[in-house]
Amino acid sequence: MHKFADLIDQHIEELATLDSLNAGKLFAWGKAIDIPSVANTLRYYAGAADKIHGEVLKMSRELHAYTLREPVGVVGHIIPWNFPSTMFFMKVSPALAAGCTMVVKPAEQTPLSALKAGVPDGVINVVNGFGPTAGAALASHMDVDKVSFTGSTEVGRKVMQAAATSNLKPVSLELGGKSPLLIFDDADVEKAADLALLGILYNKGEVCVASSRVFVQEGIYDEFVKTLAVKAKDWVVGDPFNPKSRLGPQVDKNQYEKILAYIEHGKREGATLLTGGKPAAKKGYYIQPTVFTDVTEDMKIVKDEIFGPVMALMKFTTMEEGIKAANNTRYGLAAGIVTKSLDTANTVARSIRAGVIWINCYFAFDNDCPYGGYKSSGFERDLGLEALHKYLQVKSVVTPLYNSPWH
Repeated sequence: MHKFADLIDQHIEELATLDSLNAGKLFAWGKAIDIPSVANTLRYYAGAADKIHGEVLKMSRELHAYTLREPVGVVGHIIPWNFPSTMFFMKVSPALAAGCTMVVKPAEQTPLSALKAGVPDGVINVVNGFGPTAGAALASHMDVDKVSFTGSTEVGRKVMQAAATSNLKPVSLELGGKSPLLIFDDADVEKAADLALLGILYNKGEVCVASSRVFVQEGIYDEFVKTLAVKAKDWVVGDPFNPKSRLGPQVDKNQYEKILAYIEHGKREGATLLTGGKPAAKKGYYIQPTVFTDVTEDMKIVKDEIFGPVMALMKFTTMEEGIKAANNTRYGLAAGIVTKSLDTANTVARSIRAGVIWINCYFAFDNDCPYGGYKSSGFERDLGLEALHKYLQVKSVVTPLYNSPWH
């Protein structure tokens, strides 16, 4: 695994290029963040590989017992298109450390970086294909012992059904999100606006934990709206290989048209466009950074995961009202809180039903920090030692003790 990480370090530019060509991701960000991070993920789990152990149990009778943590077996990984290299190694690294072999099905939109993975034959096997064929075959295969899937909630249900009707293999799902960002009256408006834009525009909004619902307390709402409108202009849309670009194109035509359809839906429902709302170029799948105000919680643009650079901006009065609005979603992947009050931060963090809460930051991922969903955002965790444990089975071993001098 350490050698594998060293190889990635030697091919950073090539892998970043493949992700940019495939997914429209910013080359500069891929080179500086995504690809170096995947090498670090491999090293993190390489460090855990020789520290997997069970426990000796204190039995109530004359028995000696201990537990073993054994590899679950063959794992099927089905990964999404928004972070091709990142998601590949987020899935593969802990499974490798646990001692599993695996079959990986990359998204059909972004197969290139996965095909560069080079480890001993039979350990990591990459099978390209479409979800309804290759993905379904993996989820229903009788010789696959576990499936780990990241993608939409709709497809996650199908993966779970296929696993249940085949060999009842365990499943881990990291699914959709409609993550709230709550900004309180005591927040620094400039910093809060920067955080809100980063939360929805990073990777052109094609992020499962994107802060697509932003709730601002009424005392600073008007100032926040003005600041946000100005700062949104700094997010330049353009060629992902141009270092001045901050948003590249959406992944493909389907996603581009889906986002534009949601924007039109928002306008029809009565929401007001503060910024954007249109294609950003005559050619290519570029969309302007889009912010809606005058939004209500029953609107489609507030309820559905759009997976694009589209923010729904709303106002709240009390902390209780903000918490209730934040939880008014079928999803529960992530949430952000911006406040200078430790009491507010602690209360809200414990009240929101989501798998990761970021206070005065956003996208604060780390190899040691597990994340995953509540509700329709899935279950089980990626990253951290939690991710390692999901690829291990616990086996209890018991032997009788005869004439033991102590119990």
